[in-house]
Amino acid sequence: MIEIFRVLDFAFMIYGYALIVYIFMSWFPGARESSFGQILTKICEPYLEQFRKFIPPIGMIDISPIVGIFVLHLARFGLLQFFQMFLF
Repeated sequence: MIEIFRVLDFAFMIYGYALIVYIFMSWFPGARESSFGQILTKICEPYLEQFRKFIPPIGMIDISPIVGIFVLHLARFGLLQFFQMFLF
């Protein structure tokens, strides 16, 4: 059971880093059009699109990725709490 938790925790961590890299790629022109950028777009955009439905951009700033990372962190923390409660 611990191994399942570790794999899920690692997956949440990697996805969080992928989101951060995807956000930083918007600062560099043409970065999202690269092959790596297209892969990250396919991975990150469906998740972020869920937040963009409810959170409009503020001027030129899109805060939905910040909310997405926060929700991902809460899910990771909730998973940790669930496994701690379940195992102990």
